[in-house]
Amino acid sequence: MSKSKPQLEGEVYYPSNEVVEQARLKDWDEMAEKARKDPQAFWAAEAEELEWFKKWDQVLDDSKKPFFKWFVGAKTNIVHNAIDRHLKTYRKNKLALVWESEDGKTERTFSYFLLNREVSRMANIIKAMGVNKGDRVTIYMGRIPEIAFAMLACAKIGAIHSVVFGGFSVDALQGRIDDSQSKLVITCDGAFQNGKIVELKRTVDEAVKRCPSVENVIVVKRVGHEVPMEVSRDHWYHDLCALPIANGKCATEVMDAEDPLYILYTSGSTGRPKAILHTHGGYMVGTYTTLKYVFDINDEDRYWCAADPGWVTGHSYIVYGPMLNGATSFMSEAGPSYPYPNRIWQQVERYGIRILYMAPTAIRGLMRFGEAWPNKHDLSSLRLLGSVGEPINPEAWKWYYRVIGKEKCPIMDTWWQTETGMFMITPTPTVPLKPGSGTRPFFGQEAEVLDEAGKPVADDTEGYLVLKNPWPAMLRTIYGDPDRYVNQYWSKYPGKYLTGDSAKRDRDGYFWIIGRADDVIKVSGHRLGTAEIESALVSHHAVAEAAAIGLPHEVKGQAIHTFVLLRSGFEASPELAEELRQHVATHMGPIARPEDVKFVDKLPKTRSGKIMRRVLKARAQGLPEGDVSTLDE
Repeated sequence: MSKSKPQLEGEVYYPSNEVVEQARLKDWDEMAEKARKDPQAFWAAEAEELEWFKKWDQVLDDSKKPFFKWFVGAKTNIVHNAIDRHLKTYRKNKLALVWESEDGKTERTFSYFLLNREVSRMANIIKAMGVNKGDRVTIYMGRIPEIAFAMLACAKIGAIHSVVFGGFSVDALQGRIDDSQSKLVITCDGAFQNGKIVELKRTVDEAVKRCPSVENVIVVKRVGHEVPMEVSRDHWYHDLCALPIANGKCATEVMDAEDPLYILYTSGSTGRPKAILHTHGGYMVGTYTTLKYVFDINDEDRYWCAADPGWVTGHSYIVYGPMLNGATSFMSEAGPSYPYPNRIWQQVERYGIRILYMAPTAIRGLMRFGEAWPNKHDLSSLRLLGSVGEPINPEAWKWYYRVIGKEKCPIMDTWWQTETGMFMITPTPTVPLKPGSGTRPFFGQEAEVLDEAGKPVADDTEGYLVLKNPWPAMLRTIYGDPDRYVNQYWSKYPGKYLTGDSAKRDRDGYFWIIGRADDVIKVSGHRLGTAEIESALVSHHAVAEAAAIGLPHEVKGQAIHTFVLLRSGFEASPELAEELRQHVATHMGPIARPEDVKFVDKLPKTRSGKIMRRVLKARAQGLPEGDVSTLDE
């Protein structure tokens, strides 16, 4: 136990003395208080650790709220700090990226020196395609190193990248290319996914037919099968690399701190996708700082964020954050359980992974296969674990802590969004943990839980989660739609950022994310979070995954309907359905007893692993399912 153990309520896991001794940041409270008193001074001190072509005149300009500006007047480029500055130090020969193919037969490694060469080569090629500072480039690729090279190459020359998850439909891709008016698309001939080929190039061909802005398509050879190549528009990357213009140095463009870095479309689980815009300076400082403190990243670490680079998690914590910190990142082309449920544990052992950051969906999926698979492997290299993407239910948290972390690895349960760009509610390694809680806001931030009228709710009461202070990595606008930016995030509670999530805060000041505010079911006037109901179901020994929705009910207003995926060895039956209904009632009270439990083989999810409850609702009521372009087939 740590010496100054605070007395907290509920089930609490305290950091060991060893964890505290190893941690960069020993005293969370001291740092939090310092940042609370002067958030701008905190962020300025963090920014001083990075290199700037010209320092800022003002840390924060809030004169045109909610269009905040950070590090006003500063000149920088995120690639200068992610790559260039490391070339002047011992990190030049340090591994930046280690990659393993889906079949496990190919491994590629890149030092910071080699990374620079690859990024410069791709940047030279992109420039030769007529892409200039401020132009948009759509990247639609599989999980291969070239996706990171493409992002960094765009940033290096001042182009704005728009990564679209490899596997989105033609319509989804076409809409995003069109909205961003991209001049160039970078793709692959195909991608491997669970032993099958995803036809990326063919999808691009269909999409680009309806996108007059696209002048060129660069194609990276990955799967090696025949694809149509349109003369003068389509170019093989390996052919371009052989040209003299590709090789040689490429200057890193001097950018204003507020110049756009990338746009990223939110998954579209509600409404049409929003193009979230992030900038070079503030996003750089935010991702650098949060990864440094939350995952206590240091030179000896092998760090693995097991997300896809196509999502914000991949942008912030596979590509930019780790490289800004000079870390060694691992990237796997394979899913966590392909071809067998031990794949991820095999890779942890083989590559000596010290920090593992993954989604609760993946954790619950692996739980389903039992403890024998991870127990076959030596996981002793692990030092810290992390969770991202959705609230993690206590049952999965405890399994992850006990079976994977062997009760010695604190779990960094991070809450943040595409819009926030960086962790917003999160522990650091020395903070006492409560399973299922992201603990408290990151340094410099304050959060509140409000009722409909904008008044703070009592402790342990659900409400709308808002953020009170601007932060460096915040979205600057919705690209091309500033009015929607204001209406979506700043109009409900003027001066406060509306996250769209429902949450509660306990007496210790710990925040518990319940889920999207529209994922709250109101039964007879009681607000019940879908995540809480699902968590109660998953705590039953027979349940692997669950989804809960609210459907109209004559008496209650809404009634709870649930969908359950069973663990192997259990069979669906009316008796088990009734047992599960009673189990939820026991855990949450009779008001939460589901009206119905349906047993299913799979749940509709976005490719980032979020359950699409909207689709379940539509199906249950026989209504149109709406935009399902983000649905994982």
